[in-house]
Amino acid sequence: MTSQTVSSSEVASLAATVLDEIEQAVVGKRPVLELVLAAVLARSHVLIEDLPGLGKTLIARSFATALGMDFRRVQFTPDLLPADLTGTTVLDQGGREFAFRPGPVFTNLLLADEINRTPPKTQSALLEAMAEQQVSVDGHSHPLPDPFVVLATDNPIEYEGTYPLPEAQLDRFGIRVRIGYLSERDEVDLLGRRMRRGTEMGKVGQVLQLGELLALRAAVDTVSVESDVLDYVVRIVAATRADKDVQVGASPRASLALLQMSRATALLAGRDYVVPEDVKVLAVPTIAHRLSLRPEMWVRRIQAEDVMERVLARVAAPRAAGAAASPAGRSGAGRSGAGRS
Repeated sequence: MTSQTVSSSEVASLAATVLDEIEQAVVGKRPVLELVLAAVLARSHVLIEDLPGLGKTLIARSFATALGMDFRRVQFTPDLLPADLTGTTVLDQGGREFAFRPGPVFTNLLLADEINRTPPKTQSALLEAMAEQQVSVDGHSHPLPDPFVVLATDNPIEYEGTYPLPEAQLDRFGIRVRIGYLSERDEVDLLGRRMRRGTEMGKVGQVLQLGELLALRAAVDTVSVESDVLDYVVRIVAATRADKDVQVGASPRASLALLQMSRATALLAGRDYVVPEDVKVLAVPTIAHRLSLRPEMWVRRIQAEDVMERVLARVAAPRAAGAAASPAGRSGAGRSGAGRS
């Protein structure tokens, strides 16, 4: 399969198969899974911010298996060193020269578990990898595999022994999603599945070969975007910079991320063009985590998601042709994935 032979309908069909397979293990979280898959296709990194026990690690492993990606998991701790991620130079057994020993970052999908439990120096070790798809050790650059995706998790309610992610780090994540609790019906389904399987975990099979995944990612760049939709993206981002509650608004990187996420979401819906609704429902998970609010907003319990909802209500969306083709219920799915603090 090559990118030239993949149509939007074929992408949508393959994506649905991937999501169906992942749902063999992950119950009741289709909207979140759609957001993560869109991010993978858009070449974006993902930050999952939620409570323990909601399936963050399971989601990462399931995507790696279904998409045919090599997978590594790193538990971030206060004593984790940058070299523990990127690798180090060691003297070979012959004792004549030094050789580079790659770290766990050399993989296709890296699960950075509880990334806020390690100091900023180690957090920053991922910056070059996430931005340039390479790491530099002892003056030498080492390219990372293609594709390379970081799926990081953090716990938003525990502050003791944690280190807030710096703004530069947050800006490297294409989206931030929150999983949320299962509905009672889905939790009953989860328990029933566990009873039927006994101690075995839900198994996810491989759906795509790595080359097919690369072709799907290349197909994102073929999705067309009208000038009025591009203008809508820019107006949303610009409005965050002018908002009275925002100290530092979204950067041009946020505009690029919102554009690519919208193109990937259009493909998942079987379209080769972006509609304004794609942009609107992705604005919160793509932009909210990039905003720095004024300090007094913490006292007033105003969150970045609240600001983004206000921005979206204020910035008028264009009436682009084909808007009616936006899938029913997509708006609810995007907002559920973004969540609120």
